[in-house]
Amino acid sequence: MIDLHIHGAEELDTTSHDPEAILKIAGLLGHEGIKAFLPVVYPDSIENMRLSLESIKKAMEFQKNMTISSATTVTFSTNDSPTISLILGAYLEGPFLNPQYAGSLNRFFFLTPSSGLFERLIEGYEDIIKIMTISPELPGALELIENAVRKRIKVHMGHSGATFKEALEGKKAGATGITHLFNAMRPLHHREPGITGFGLLDRDLYVELICDGIHIYPDVLRLVFSVKPVDKIIAISDRVAKRPLEWNDSGNIAQASYTENGILRGSLYPLSRAREVLREIGIPESSIEAVTDGNPSAYIKFQGGIHDP
Repeated sequence: MIDLHIHGAEELDTTSHDPEAILKIAGLLGHEGIKAFLPVVYPDSIENMRLSLESIKKAMEFQKNMTISSATTVTFSTNDSPTISLILGAYLEGPFLNPQYAGSLNRFFFLTPSSGLFERLIEGYEDIIKIMTISPELPGALELIENAVRKRIKVHMGHSGATFKEALEGKKAGATGITHLFNAMRPLHHREPGITGFGLLDRDLYVELICDGIHIYPDVLRLVFSVKPVDKIIAISDRVAKRPLEWNDSGNIAQASYTENGILRGSLYPLSRAREVLREIGIPESSIEAVTDGNPSAYIKFQGGIHDP
C-alpha cells in the first residue's frame, strides 16, 4: 500500500520538527505494509511549516544515504519484507485555504494566496514538495495554482467552499486532484453541486477518499465507486497522531479523533482499514488494490523503490 496523505502515527507527527520522528513513522508504517508515503505538513506559521519541511527533507536524505548490507537488518518496505516505508516527499495541506472550511485545521494560520508568501514557504524545498492543497475560490488562488504547477507541484483543491464553476476554474489552472473528497468542503447540493459534485463528475481529477468507515458513510463510498472512474480514486488514511485521551480503559485506541470543539479530526486508523471497509461494502478486490496501491503509485510516479521526480 501507498499512503499519500498521512500526518502521523502513534504519538508522532510532522509538527515535531524532528527528522527522527519522521523516520520512526516510516518504520511504523513499514511494519504495517505501507511501502511508501507522503507526510503531510499542517498549516502553521511559514517558519514552522518550513521547519516541518526541513525535518522531512533530512529524513529523506538519511534514507537515501542508508547503506544496506548483510550486516544490518534495515531494509525498505517490500511486499516480502516490510520494514521501513519510503518517504516520497512532502504534502502541504495549506496554508492557502478557506477559513470557513477549516475542518479540524487551525484557521488562524490560513493565508490569502500570495506569490510572495508562497515563494517564502517553498524556497529550498521545491524538490521535495509533491502535493499542495489550495482553495481555488480564494482571491489570487488560480495564479498560485498555475505557479505551483510550473514548479512541478501537484495541486489538490480542498478545505474549500468552491462552486462547481470555481472548481472547474481550478482544474483549468492546473489542479489535478481533490483533498479528502466530502470532508471540509462545500457539500453536494442539487442546485449547486459545488466542489464535491465536481470531484464526483469530472473524469480527469483524482479524488482522495478517507475510507475508514467514519469520515464517509460506507454507502456513500459505494456511490463514489459507482460514479467515479476507479483509476481516479486514491484511498488515504489522513491518519493523525493519537492523543492520550484517545486510549480507552482497555488500552485500545478509540475509533475516531475529535477536536475540543467536537470536530472530527483525521483518522486514527492505518490505511489497511480502507481495504477492510471497501471489502465490507462489496468493492472488487482489483479495485481495492488499485486505490490503495496502483493509483497512488501511478499518480506520484513511484515504482518499486524508484521515485521519478
